[in-house]
Amino acid sequence: MSINILQYESKVWATADLLIGAGIKQSDFPKYMMPFFALIMVESRLIREATELKKDFEDDVDSFIEEFIESGIGYNDYVIRQGKTLADICKNDKSFDTDFHAYLKSFDLQTRSLFGVDRGTEEEKFLDISGVSGQLKKKRVLFDTVKKWSEIDLTPFNNSEITTLEEHIKRKWADISAETAGEQYTPDDIIALIAELIADKLPPDNDRFLTIYDPTCGGGNLLFGVEDQIKTRTDRPTKTYGEDWSDSLYALAKIESRFRTDSDIRYGNTLTNLSFSDKQFDVVVANPPYGVDWKGYKADIENDQTQRFHDYPSISDGQFLFTQHILSQLDGDGLGVVVHNGSTLFSGDAGSGESNIRKWMLDNDWVEAIIQLPTDEFFNTGIYTYLWVFNKRKPADRTDHLMLINASELFRPLKKSKGKKRREMDPPNRAIIVQTLADFKDTDIARVFPKWHFYYNRQAIILTNVDDEGRSFEAQLPVKKDLLGHETRAKSRRLTPTWIRQTDESGNETSIIDTFRITTVDKSQYDSLNDYFLEVISPMVGKLDYREGNLHVGTATGTYWYDTDRETLMEESPDGQQKALGCGRIVIKSAYKKLGKKSPATIEITVELTPDYQKDYEVVAYDPHPVQNQQLIDAFMARYVTRPFRYVENMVGVELNFNKVFYQPETLRPIGEILNDLATLNAELSALENDLI
Repeated sequence: MSINILQYESKVWATADLLIGAGIKQSDFPKYMMPFFALIMVESRLIREATELKKDFEDDVDSFIEEFIESGIGYNDYVIRQGKTLADICKNDKSFDTDFHAYLKSFDLQTRSLFGVDRGTEEEKFLDISGVSGQLKKKRVLFDTVKKWSEIDLTPFNNSEITTLEEHIKRKWADISAETAGEQYTPDDIIALIAELIADKLPPDNDRFLTIYDPTCGGGNLLFGVEDQIKTRTDRPTKTYGEDWSDSLYALAKIESRFRTDSDIRYGNTLTNLSFSDKQFDVVVANPPYGVDWKGYKADIENDQTQRFHDYPSISDGQFLFTQHILSQLDGDGLGVVVHNGSTLFSGDAGSGESNIRKWMLDNDWVEAIIQLPTDEFFNTGIYTYLWVFNKRKPADRTDHLMLINASELFRPLKKSKGKKRREMDPPNRAIIVQTLADFKDTDIARVFPKWHFYYNRQAIILTNVDDEGRSFEAQLPVKKDLLGHETRAKSRRLTPTWIRQTDESGNETSIIDTFRITTVDKSQYDSLNDYFLEVISPMVGKLDYREGNLHVGTATGTYWYDTDRETLMEESPDGQQKALGCGRIVIKSAYKKLGKKSPATIEITVELTPDYQKDYEVVAYDPHPVQNQQLIDAFMARYVTRPFRYVENMVGVELNFNKVFYQPETLRPIGEILNDLATLNAELSALENDLI
């Protein structure tokens, strides 16, 4: 029967002809089609359910109506009691406006809300059938549009078959508009793979309900698709739970859930509203939005009191916020499969939110596998996508290990592209992936690693710069002992300058600051010495740069400057002897001092000779044991760092990079073959030259 219902796909898309004629752009088709498609789905299901239920009540209409309403699938008095359908009210165009309004008003309160029939100024629009109908009425195509939809009779088909048609229609909406929530529509083959991965891991428990949750369920295709796939593989009863904040797609999922057993779909923002705070789920599946910022909810998320957010990712991409929420609601024995793009594997350095979140997940040993899918698998993007497989109770032999599976070549080309989707993972290729994860062994497409393989040290060090002879000014500073007897080196040598001069491009020296007077500025134009200090002295001193090589400091014992050719501090004694002090810095400071009411205010200029330090970071392999980890760092530094240094902070990061693991270098041709080709080309060129002569 499912083959027959797919024939209605063309009839559904024929309704778009009227939209084209009304000047509605193609990317807006979903907005105008969703309400009416939902309308014929609901009507057909109500009629079919009513037909079955009437058999038990004969002529007792009131009892039949009462029982029907209590079933919770929805109600429309026009359809159920009066037996009038959408097709019936379209028979008379004169009374259509009144009848169509009455038809919509005849739905129960919840259904009217989902359709957006009684939308107020503050209420969510959901499917917004009132607004859409108003727009079509202005364009004078409302009656013809509804009539065309009413000609699509879905009453011969059961819920499962109607769901099949719905998924195909939603997929086509995803094809034509990246602006719709359908842009994250998950293809059937990926849904099947997710379901197969989960089903293969489910324990043989056929009595307890299997709870399945999708916190970004959209129209429900992934959530309900996984449920349907699992039901074909096990007799275990299921309950589905979902949440979404897109008005129209939430409404579609909610309508679908009312015709399913044990399904709870709620409206809300998963990141700011915890709809199922009292529940933990056996299975969580999700395809959360990626590359979408969360700055609009930043305050709410950072003030969240549920403790579900271990850290915060970049404000420009909230994928890891959803993932942390998922793990917070995954049962202690739970399984999760989440679709991500590649950024969550490696974005952010050690200490960043992304790296800390990856480390948190691996520290807890919740990641069992990551699967790289082929490109061109999704309808609105051709990028690589990845399945993160979470398992909160790994088998003992998988503890502290995870598997990377490169399934990028496991696909079958489609004969006809579906949007940007040009490939699909057919059953044989899906079976390879499922079996690979089940075996958990290295193969041509898979590698198993201890989780520590993906950790690394980002060790910060302070380097002491040295001159071209390997000297540093730090080595010239005196060593003293502190109160505990530990040796400490002085941080600088303080000088009392008699003058500080700069050399201009012509080689002329200009005296900038003497101890008691400033020779280059007229102080009389300033109201006070403090104003003069703030406006002239402090900015000027701050701009002096010892590395320009033209700064000389004179003291009672000699002259100091920085020799840029030799990259070293130089000292010349009064008798003219020059000495290289090693790589260092000349630090000039100024201060305004007023010691008391009777003491005159002064401007004090001081000079310090200090070592020249540079902060650097080294990425070093990681060992989970602290002593061995420090030995790794020390060995790395001894091998690669040649200048004096000291350790400062160390950050441990986590990165998962498929390119490093599965990189295949290009095979180079033998040199002899290349030389033969060159000889052949030279011969051909010579022949051409001879022909020209």
